[in-house]
Amino acid sequence: MKVIFLKDVKGKGSLGEIKDVSEGYARNYLLPKKLAVEANKSSLSQLEAQKKKKQELEANERHEAEVLKEKIEKMTIDMKAKSGEGGRLFGSITSKQIAAALKKANISIDKRKIDLPEPIRTLGYTDVALKLHSDVLATVKVHVTEE
Repeated sequence: MKVIFLKDVKGKGSLGEIKDVSEGYARNYLLPKKLAVEANKSSLSQLEAQKKKKQELEANERHEAEVLKEKIEKMTIDMKAKSGEGGRLFGSITSKQIAAALKKANISIDKRKIDLPEPIRTLGYTDVALKLHSDVLATVKVHVTEE
């Protein structure tokens, strides 16, 4: 019996997958627990519609990320910090502080999306990478000046 999986079933199939399973397994386990539906014309067309809608949503998210990337790459974040001799900061500038500065500029980005391997500890300009989407990376300039 051909079924379309509605949820991931360990060892059998994953969401949206169409597979042949034994009729007893389908009738007694998969169908009553709503883990799968029988593959017929209406369920196949419904699956295609869901896949098309998912692709449109992903394309829309990617487009929004591209627009945000253009906006971010034009800007520079100015931050002030206390420093000692040689331009070394007493503290450091972290991804949390960069996220807060972006929020003041009406750009909401989670601090975990900011790719900062180690905090900024010197004065001057630093390029910081931002992961806006799985395929879209933006770079923002952070300018650290003395307080």
